[in-house]
Amino acid sequence: MDISARTDYAIRALLMLAQEAHAAGEPTSVDTLAHRQTLPRKFLEAILGDLRRGGIVVSQRGPTGGYTLSRPAVQISLGDIFRAVDGPLAEVRGLRPHETTYDGVAEHLPVVWVALRASLRRVLDGTSLEQLLTGQLPADVRHLAQDPQAWQNR
Repeated sequence: MDISARTDYAIRALLMLAQEAHAAGEPTSVDTLAHRQTLPRKFLEAILGDLRRGGIVVSQRGPTGGYTLSRPAVQISLGDIFRAVDGPLAEVRGLRPHETTYDGVAEHLPVVWVALRASLRRVLDGTSLEQLLTGQLPADVRHLAQDPQAWQNR
């Protein structure tokens, strides 16, 4: 699985907004987000637009404007963020895994694609922005990450 720069930057920016919500609850400017996470400002602006359209952030115009989370961080899953900036979690040649069909020796391949999507959903939809911010990750996520082989390249 390739995690795009868009998704990585989106999650990092949203973690900053979640932290700011705990502190002051005031909107955070694009400049502040870009500076604190060393993100390219123009690219971040486009990502925040996707997040706004996805209902994850709200924007406020004006000299004290910026962005805030649209709902509490505990209600925003990493899966929500992935989908807002990059679309579906899993696609095969532009199709959803359950829409694929094959003949002959590959006829059972859709089952693997659906299982792959289910495992992504388990981790990404089961982990909230709040859990990521506090480090209180779900038990199944911690368990998967504790496997030494999970940290090795293959």
